[in-house]
Amino acid sequence: MDLILILKAIIMGLVEGATEFLPVSSTGHLILAGHFLGFAAKDNVFEIVIQTGAIIAVILLYFSKLWKTLIGLPTQAAARRFALSVTLAFIPAAVLGIFLHDFIKHVLFSPYVVSVALIVGGVVLIAVEKLHLKVTQNTVDDITLPNALKIGAVQCLAMVPGVSRSGATIVGAMLFGVERKAAAEFSFYLAIPTIVGATVLDLVKAKSELLSSDYMLIAVGFAAAFISAIVVIKAFISWLTSHGMAVFGWYRIIAGVLMLGLLWGGVYKADVAPPATEVAASQDAPIAPVPGSEPAPDTAAQ
Repeated sequence: MDLILILKAIIMGLVEGATEFLPVSSTGHLILAGHFLGFAAKDNVFEIVIQTGAIIAVILLYFSKLWKTLIGLPTQAAARRFALSVTLAFIPAAVLGIFLHDFIKHVLFSPYVVSVALIVGGVVLIAVEKLHLKVTQNTVDDITLPNALKIGAVQCLAMVPGVSRSGATIVGAMLFGVERKAAAEFSFYLAIPTIVGATVLDLVKAKSELLSSDYMLIAVGFAAAFISAIVVIKAFISWLTSHGMAVFGWYRIIAGVLMLGLLWGGVYKADVAPPATEVAASQDAPIAPVPGSEPAPDTAAQ
């Protein structure tokens, strides 16, 4: 296998793990990174599936809580309530994801959409940090079932690449009275069924089109995402507790403005190469670099 292609898969995995749980949009960063690296993928399967590596990191870091909940389901009301709150929060994205899957991947996976969403999301993060929100739920176990469902509804906004799943759920939870750290941790727990579900859906839809070499690249990206996520999650919780999210808001605005400048200025052309489906057909490989050209806006590796 091409070592350059493997290196690109590693970079994509590191980007995924580093951004999955930050309110900056991992999907958006993967779309942009994929375009800059010339890394095209069949229907963006690669960038979707490698997110599971970051989820394994969450399971490992929060294993104690997850295990206590699992073994406590038959006898502990608190365990059942927590499991139900995560399930309720997952339902909106599960339902909409099934019906909007193809539209999202073929229409919204664009560097223009990502850039605008980064800017808008950045403004929202800064604005929320300036609000004096009343805290009524200090831990994930305190989150009420109605609020869990509402947080899940807000998470659906992250179906637009660049919005950020973690950013949407953290902001939504804070607006509904959840303490900042608890909001971030609930976002981590909610990511488990959400991302695993998205991965299964993508693999099922693309199963017949993936080759053995594709699975190798996915495994490389998966491992890289796991490693970087382990490092980032602990650092993020520590930062969030003492500093808040405003810095991520400013980062999003700057990144989005710079990206739009590159696109509009013609420095970064996102419409030169054929779609990933055409690349795959011509090379008989769904995941492959695009030789000598920039990828199209509906391609990426999220």
